[in-house]
Amino acid sequence: MDQADRPATPDPIVEATARLAGGQLLAAISTSFVAMLREFYGRGPMKAKTYALDDIIIVVMRESGYSAIEQTMMDASEPDRVVAMREDFQRVMKQRYIDTIQQLTGRNVVAFISQAHVEPDLTLEIFFIDRPLDGFGAAEIIDPQPPPAGTART
Repeated sequence: MDQADRPATPDPIVEATARLAGGQLLAAISTSFVAMLREFYGRGPMKAKTYALDDIIIVVMRESGYSAIEQTMMDASEPDRVVAMREDFQRVMKQRYIDTIQQLTGRNVVAFISQAHVEPDLTLEIFFIDRPLDGFGAAEIIDPQPPPAGTART
């Protein structure tokens, strides 16, 4: 039997993704991000919530807590340095974040935006994916035209 005749070996990630939908998918994304932060940052956020709308996924993490160096900078009235450090960390984590979204959703990430904020302590990871997630819709307006002059809107 040559390679073309062999049945495909199931991919566990693809199988897991096929089972995840709705709230289970959102929970898996949130849980994965918290675990990554705990592993690579040394602590994770106290709260994480994932939102999906059409082809956009937003992971909001709250109350990560400040490391000793971040708290020292905050006490010295240098919150911009804390934001800069967190943005550097997010840049280092970018590919891990993208890989996680792609594995869990089965979609390709076409754009990634990351934002850190210190008061309140928030981190946002925003992903634009190549096609909408099933069950998460949005209304889209394409090139809206104004009504002709003298026409009343109803």
